[in-house]
Amino acid sequence: MKTHYYLSWFNDFIPEKLVKWLQEDIKDRKSLVMISAQPPGNKGEQINIDDVFEAEWLTQANLIFEEYHFIDYGMRKEDAQRFIHNASVILLCGGDPVWQNGFLIEYELSDAIKNSKAVIMGASAGALNMAAKWLCSKNAGREVETSTIYKGLGLDHFSYESHSKRDYATFVQGYLFPLSEEIDVYAAEQESAIRVKDGQIDIMGNVYLISHSKIQKLG
Repeated sequence: MKTHYYLSWFNDFIPEKLVKWLQEDIKDRKSLVMISAQPPGNKGEQINIDDVFEAEWLTQANLIFEEYHFIDYGMRKEDAQRFIHNASVILLCGGDPVWQNGFLIEYELSDAIKNSKAVIMGASAGALNMAAKWLCSKNAGREVETSTIYKGLGLDHFSYESHSKRDYATFVQGYLFPLSEEIDVYAAEQESAIRVKDGQIDIMGNVYLISHSKIQKLG
């Protein structure tokens, strides 16, 4: 059974519907492994788990784990791969999706994540990198000269777009339309989530399916 969560962003509390899903799906609560999407200030600098915003969402859902591990440059590559192998839940954190994409490659984590039996979650940048493809574009609020399509982990065969300041009015302007000619794009507003469980897609909040340059509200 494969269960994947694509989360946009939650500024306060996660919704009760999402709490119910998480409690239903996360039965093994031995180890939560989080993967950074924040370029380090200093390599080797230790991160306090209590300062990881996304971990607080799981605490709100009364999901408490025996072990917590945060993967960044402060951890050796071999240890990171071992923790992922033994994880109950893998959470790709929010931040800089381009940096995180490169970090996953550098630390050779992609295959370990794809082969894992854990529940896999991504928040914002992390959700982008879970998908098959995603667009890095200045229209999505990113400081780049030209738009680039990145390959994600490919846990599910679609593209994902999440940004807290984006909504239907932005998506309908069409910056995702060229990508949608290649692959379906799920574009999420803030306070929304997609659950993919054994291939079935469930929607919470405002999420839009963009396919062949046509946009449809789901949920």
